[in-house]
Amino acid sequence: MKSSHGANLFEIQKEYGFNIDEIKDFSSNVNPLGPSPKAMTKLENNLNKVGVYPDPNYDQLLSSIEKYTNVSRDKILLTSGSTNLISSFISLINPKNAIIFNPSYSEYERELNKINSNIISYDLDKSNDFAIDCEKLSRMIKENDVSLVILTNPNNPTGYAIENRKLEELIKSNNCYFMIDETYVEFSDVDKYSAVNLTEKCDNLLVIRSTSKFFAAAGIRLGYGITGNKKLYDEINTRTNLWNINIFADILGGEMFTDTDYHKKVFEFINSEKEKMISTLEKIDCLKVYPSKSNFVLCEILDKKLTAHELREKLIPHALIIRDCASFNNLSEYFFRFCILDEQSNDKLLKLIEDILK
Repeated sequence: MKSSHGANLFEIQKEYGFNIDEIKDFSSNVNPLGPSPKAMTKLENNLNKVGVYPDPNYDQLLSSIEKYTNVSRDKILLTSGSTNLISSFISLINPKNAIIFNPSYSEYERELNKINSNIISYDLDKSNDFAIDCEKLSRMIKENDVSLVILTNPNNPTGYAIENRKLEELIKSNNCYFMIDETYVEFSDVDKYSAVNLTEKCDNLLVIRSTSKFFAAAGIRLGYGITGNKKLYDEINTRTNLWNINIFADILGGEMFTDTDYHKKVFEFINSEKEKMISTLEKIDCLKVYPSKSNFVLCEILDKKLTAHELREKLIPHALIIRDCASFNNLSEYFFRFCILDEQSNDKLLKLIEDILK
C-alpha cells in the first residue's frame, strides 16, 4: 500500500522561509472561500458557550441536516469526523472480502488491513478516464464473494463520478454492503451523483459525508452518515459516545447547512474557475487533463520529460504546492493533482505550469 497525504506546510515554511499565509496549498482540496459567513457570525456570537455541554440530542444540528439532505433524522448518524464513521462501519461489517478502487483515498485500505480483510483491488483504467465499469464490478463482487464495496463519489484523486441511476442498479443487483464516501459530492451536480436518496430504497447502503472540503470546516471534525438500514443505524449508534460532537461543531453545523446563498456561491465559483483552468491546461500538448466532477483536477505529463515531483519542486519556490500523485496506487510518477483556490492564485499556477511544460 502506497500512502501519503497532502503537503506539510510547516516543513515547507521552515525550509523556504515563507510566512504560512504566503503558501498556496493546491494539494488541500479545501474550498478557498472559507466557511459560511453566517455560520461564522453565529459561532463568534456564541464563544461564551465553551463551558456548556452540547445538546445530547443535537436537535438543531439534525434539523439542519434534515433540510439540507431531505432525509429524516432517524437515518442520520453524527460523527466526530467522517474518518471515525468509516472506521466504525468497516469494523462493524468486518468483511472477509472487500473491494476498493485504485487510485483512491488510502484510509480505506488502512482500515481494512486493521481487521485483516482480504482486499480485492479494482484498478481504474486511465484510458477510460478512470470510469467504473458496472458489469465488471458486479462480476468481481460475485466471483470473490465480496461483502463490502467502498467507493468515493466523486473519486479522489481522479475526479470521476458515477451517476446515481447506475449506482442504484449496482447496489440493488448485488448482495453486499456499499459504503459511498461523498466528501466531494457538493462540488458536483448533487441530484445527478449523490446516493443519499438511494438510502430510502437500498438497505445495504451507507453514505458518508464530511464538512472538511466543501464547507471548509475541517477543524470542527464534523461528519455524518445516512442509512435506511435500521439495524445498521442502531448498531453504529451504540458505538457512539455521548456528546460525540463538540459545542462549536454543533453551533457551526446548525447554521452552515441552511446557508443556501453560500452553497450556491461556492458551487458556482469552483466550477467556473475549474472550467477556466481545464481549458487553459488542455492547450499544453504534453499534458493530459482528466475530466473532473469535483474541486480538483488530475493531470498526467505525457512526454515524461519531467516527473510530477520535479514539477512540484519547481513550483515550491513560488509558494505554490501541488499534489504529486505517485503515492496513489495505480498512478505513475507523472501524475499530479491540484485543487481550485482563489482566482489570483489559480492564474499564477496556470502561468507557471505553462512556462515550465511548454
